[in-house]
Parts: sequence; C-alpha cells; structure tokens
Amino acid sequence: MTKVFVMATCPDCTQVKAQLAGNPNYELIDIGEHVRNLRQFLALRDNNPAFDEVKDHGYVGIPCFLLEDGSVKFSMDDIVIEEAPEGAACSLDGKGC
Repeated sequence: MTKVFVMATCPDCTQVKAQLAGNPNYELIDIGEHVRNLRQFLALRDNNPAFDEVKDHGYVGIPCFLLEDGSVKFSMDDIVIEEAPEGAACSLDGKGC
C-alpha cells in the first residue's frame, strides 16, 4: 500500500486527498492530525535523500507518496494511480454497506 502524507491546510494536498479518498490502495496520513503522523513523516523526511532538493528549496515535501518499494515521489504525475478493485464495498463480504 502506498502511504500518502498530506495536511488539511496544504492547498497542494486538496486534489490528492479528493482523488484518493476511499481507495484502499492508498493510506492517507494527515501530518497535522496527530503528532505520531508528524513524527512518521519527519523520520522519512530527515533520513531519505529524495527530500534533499525539497529541503534545499525550503519546501515541506507534501504531498508525499511513499511507494511500496520505498521510493518517494512528490507529484501525482509521478505515480500510477491504482484504481480501487471492482466491486469493492465497505463490508467484508463485498455486498455493500
């Protein structure tokens, strides 16, 4: 599952959140929602060289896509959006809510 770090007050994150909401292939993590989310993001940002250029320009680095292979992307243009599986529903049996 791809982790997507966003923040409610980030204008660049609004479209990302809307496009990926409800898609089980993506875990949306709002770094402003809880300090544990912020710590998780900062640990990634402080230790991953993909953020070097971002930090050099004074940017935060969100939205941030942490792909399953460990690579980091900063734009939806750089990822292939996996659609939610056909017939996906909110119940375990797939019959709906």
